[in-house]
Amino acid sequence: MSFLGNIIWLLFGGIIGAIAWFLAGLILCITIIGIPFGIQCFKISAFVLWPFGKEIELGNFGAGGLIFNIIWLLVFGWEFAIAHLIIAGIFCITIVGIPFGLQHLKLAKLGLMPFGAHIH
Repeated sequence: MSFLGNIIWLLFGGIIGAIAWFLAGLILCITIIGIPFGIQCFKISAFVLWPFGKEIELGNFGAGGLIFNIIWLLVFGWEFAIAHLIIAGIFCITIVGIPFGLQHLKLAKLGLMPFGAHIH
């Protein structure tokens, strides 16, 4: 089921989302200060490309990760989380869209605190 879900995900926006996250990572990596944030965008891009069958584990980020998560949350994390929550709500209205809504809930969680998150 996860393979079929990933194929449908790719066809209906997964590739576009992954490219958008990758481009955001490239833009952030232009500056030295933005490199850690750009690396997190690359991590999210890989998850957006193939989300079914993967789980996100938050935590184990240390003091530096905590500081970067706070900066991420204040600057752009809350916007990502709200956008993915809205999309998840729209998908979860229909029975067919529930699996895709659940993937957007994972993305909302990752969008809030990407530093120290592990994708399995």
